[in-house]
Amino acid sequence: MSGENSGQEARPGPVVRELADCGALIVGGTSGIGLSSALALARGGVSGIVLVGRSADRGLLAQQRFVDEGLPKPQFVAGDAVRPESAQEIADRAAELLPGIDILLSSTAPDVRPEPFGRMPLGDIGSVLSQLALAPLQMSGAVIPHMRRRGGGSIITVASDAGKTATPGESVIGAAMAAIIMFTRTLAIEEKRYGIRANVLTPSLVEGTITAEKVTKDGFSAKLFAKAAQAASLGVARPEDLGELVAFLAGPGAAKLTGQAISVNGGISAA
Repeated sequence: MSGENSGQEARPGPVVRELADCGALIVGGTSGIGLSSALALARGGVSGIVLVGRSADRGLLAQQRFVDEGLPKPQFVAGDAVRPESAQEIADRAAELLPGIDILLSSTAPDVRPEPFGRMPLGDIGSVLSQLALAPLQMSGAVIPHMRRRGGGSIITVASDAGKTATPGESVIGAAMAAIIMFTRTLAIEEKRYGIRANVLTPSLVEGTITAEKVTKDGFSAKLFAKAAQAASLGVARPEDLGELVAFLAGPGAAKLTGQAISVNGGISAA
């Protein structure tokens, strides 16, 4: 049936911008995966970047990395996206500083270590769930109106393979990560009509990050991730490995890719 006879108006296609025409908001962008992703986006030509973190000192150090590489210096906004009012303030401030919010990366590193559920105080369960799951959900909700006005965008969240694979010590962590994964898949279906794509990265151990330093230091988690590192026959992932993938997912080469949960784990698991 032709469009003329169907009685339906043709819907305009999504706006797919080159990286050089994009603005990027990187929550958790002062270190680790977030910083590596921001650098990869800048190298790819992203015209404006806002880094978000809780520490102004780390923000200054992160900005210096760009200067040292001869890249445009990003803006820094202090905030904690676990608090809904702060998430909204972050998005609104980024919209003022950027040509537009076309890319959102949520890559936060809460202070949570794997422990068997039986050892976990009841009062910690809700705290762990909220620390891990709330920030990316709230940031997504805060930027979607901005992306809709732009005609599209790319939302990328860093979660964990704990949301896919049952691992001792990660019962509550896994529950939070599984929630992020399902949220991302459903968001992708809901927002595709507005040209907004949503994908989630699910690494395991990522060396050279604050989280890796914490979980490999001692105790139950150190033994857990020592075994994980041995299983990574292709090598333990580095922040740069995730950063390059973020730059791809944010760009026009991934214009048809949405609702996916992609593991970068060196072969630790296949889920």
